[in-house]
Amino acid sequence: MNLQKSIMASTLIALGMAASSMAMAEDKKAEVEMEKCSGIVKAGMNDCGANGHSCAGQAKEDNAKGEWISVPRGTCEKITGGVLVEDKKS
Repeated sequence: MNLQKSIMASTLIALGMAASSMAMAEDKKAEVEMEKCSGIVKAGMNDCGANGHSCAGQAKEDNAKGEWISVPRGTCEKITGGVLVEDKKS
């Protein structure tokens, strides 16, 4: 009976640790601030509307002005051709 209790306790501890690490990973994802970066998007890979269309994935050519994707804050200015898009909500 002690062996069974030991196994059960170990299993519960392992499950708790797994759940805890998954929650921490989700928290890290939520902490990353994003910004809009234009001029670096491949055709068909844009994140939202621009240049006469209102949907993601409709950029007609690579690196088109006005087509943007979300990148982690501080990344856009490090990419050649990247132009930070002003957020109109602010």
